[in-house]
Amino acid sequence: LLAAVAGAEERPNVLFISVDDMNDWAGLTRSGYSGKVHVPNLKRLGSLGMTFDNAYTVSPVCCPSRTAVMLGMRPSTSGIYNNGQWWFPHLPKAVSLPMAFRSNGYKAIGAGKIFHHTAGFNPPIQWDNFQRLLFNDDPWFRGKKTNYPWSKPTKNPLGYPFSGVPGIPHEGDWGTIPGLDENKYDDSKTVDYVVSELGKDQHKPFFLACGIFRPHLPWYAPKKYFDLYPIEEIVLPKILEDDLNDVPREGKQLAASRRDDFIRIKKHNKWKEAIQAYLACISFADAQLGRVLDALKNSKYGENTIIVFWSDHGWHFGEKEHWHKRTLWEVCTRVPFIVVAPGIGKSRQVSRQPVSLIDIYPTLIELCGLSKGPKLDGVSLVPLLENPRALRQEPAVTVSEERHVSVVDSRYRYIHYRDGSQELYDRKLDPHEWRNRATDPKLKEVKQRLSGFVPKKWAKPALSKNAFQFNPQTYRWKHKKTGRVIEGGREP
Repeated sequence: LLAAVAGAEERPNVLFISVDDMNDWAGLTRSGYSGKVHVPNLKRLGSLGMTFDNAYTVSPVCCPSRTAVMLGMRPSTSGIYNNGQWWFPHLPKAVSLPMAFRSNGYKAIGAGKIFHHTAGFNPPIQWDNFQRLLFNDDPWFRGKKTNYPWSKPTKNPLGYPFSGVPGIPHEGDWGTIPGLDENKYDDSKTVDYVVSELGKDQHKPFFLACGIFRPHLPWYAPKKYFDLYPIEEIVLPKILEDDLNDVPREGKQLAASRRDDFIRIKKHNKWKEAIQAYLACISFADAQLGRVLDALKNSKYGENTIIVFWSDHGWHFGEKEHWHKRTLWEVCTRVPFIVVAPGIGKSRQVSRQPVSLIDIYPTLIELCGLSKGPKLDGVSLVPLLENPRALRQEPAVTVSEERHVSVVDSRYRYIHYRDGSQELYDRKLDPHEWRNRATDPKLKEVKQRLSGFVPKKWAKPALSKNAFQFNPQTYRWKHKKTGRVIEGGREP
């Protein structure tokens, strides 16, 4: 059946949907949140294919996670470890997913946040068309800084900060943007483009990428999504006092990062409001997903389109005394991940095998029958799509920019820090990862086995963005010291 799909005259299309910073709070078999999460469209998508209930990010921060997915390389292979590195001038011969599809006769199109933002991270040479959405003329607000390709410096609007937390970074704000209609939000416009493409007559099979920004902060969403979550129904995370006592120094340093935000939020009694805003953004993202699914269903492509849905990493809300991402624990590394492959397996399937987002690239290569391209770090998930009970030997490996590593199998999480210190958790008996058993002699064999998956070689880090002069109009990088020029603009 797989061969029939991959070799058919009309090859399958791919609808590639990413969200940002989304915890797996609405898992089909185990939720990361104890309260209600309103995600009818995510549940609808899960009912169509395979939900991977033990899926993990490749890196717990945006740029290296997304680069890993799109290039099929872990940071330890690519050298992309943090948000301050452009991948293209570092790896100009790398074959990204849209490039692989284009070289196999597909039309590669998309919009939104697929790579880490647009300018500099997503050169046009990869795409037939990538819609760069610029919202400078819209009456909306992202902050005073030009953090995003679509924002320019503006004055703080009346009522800012909408969260009511003075001193919190502008990116950490939340609320409803005054006077902004839902259809003017960035994610709405991204989905407008995707819906439009699904309504067209496409003369080639397509790889269509839809990058939904939410629930990345700032947590801005229309009021009706906040109304789904009455503040009295918000559930705070379970937290163990002195949870970090058995965590090595390196882990404590990760947990301490951005803790000031958490302290301010608690000081102003806004902990529940922050979680409410995050939930509102999840539901807003879900509504945009619903628009895409409706458009696909009403198009001519519904029966021959593979859907991949993933989040780049999770987010802490006080667990391990942390408020942000970048850690190697469950709450930050586990992500929602769904694959719908028509003709492969059954609907409403769930796999509990540990898998990684690094496996997306080889999975799509096999499902679509693409010619073998670059050497990839991941392993195809097609055997699991065909049989969710199939055993998988590879654990899920997550790498941080500090070269700390997490390895997860079906039961345990092993963390190896760069100074040699370790953590080991029995996730079956200790789902909150409160008891570090790295020194338990009974688990010595487990620790030794999982430590074998820690990368032995580490790629040299890519240069910082500051090493280049970059022209966003021509997508031309010039190394400031050597004068070397790399072109990433349109093909001639």
